[in-house]
Amino acid sequence: MADLVRIYEENPNPREIEKVVSVLRNGGLVIYPTDTVYGLGCDITNTKALEKIARIKGVKLEKANFSFICADLSNLSDYVKQIDTATFKILKRALPGPYTFILPGSNKLPKVFKKKRTVGIRVPDNSIALSLVQKLGNPIVSTSIYDEDELIEYTTDPELIHEKWDNLVSIVIDGGYGDNVASTVIDLSQATPTVIRKGKGSLDVIN
Repeated sequence: MADLVRIYEENPNPREIEKVVSVLRNGGLVIYPTDTVYGLGCDITNTKALEKIARIKGVKLEKANFSFICADLSNLSDYVKQIDTATFKILKRALPGPYTFILPGSNKLPKVFKKKRTVGIRVPDNSIALSLVQKLGNPIVSTSIYDEDELIEYTTDPELIHEKWDNLVSIVIDGGYGDNVASTVIDLSQATPTVIRKGKGSLDVIN
């Protein structure tokens, strides 16, 4: 049974953040708000938790396209090959914000992701998500919460999310209603930026 924990984005309660981080450190799966849709996440260093998420999504872990939720750009070199000035300027302009940037993966990636040539990096403009990552001390590996309903692609009500995911995760954070538009995905791993998915983030950042 998953706990439903209310955390306010304006001023996340440190005790509640600590509670969620403790669950992440112990291999638990957490559903949390971002600046776009709600995400399902775990500690990047916990292979068993990563395998759980891959099973839920019905994909092989080595082939899964999960995003890395980072607190800022300071630890980027741990997961991404050296990037040029133009790329860094785009990241600086857009983040924190509703974007997923595909970047060339480095050889320091966790073992399960070693074969991946690229990784998706997110720095969401949401203080709950950022507080979790800061307190955890490393990225959260994340994927969006989809809804099977063809009309509603993403569930926005945390109580409905809790009802649906109750037996699959340890904690659902109620951070208020989520958005129903996903992040804009931009591939920066090649010489020219390529838009993979137009979402909430404006494309002006690459122009």
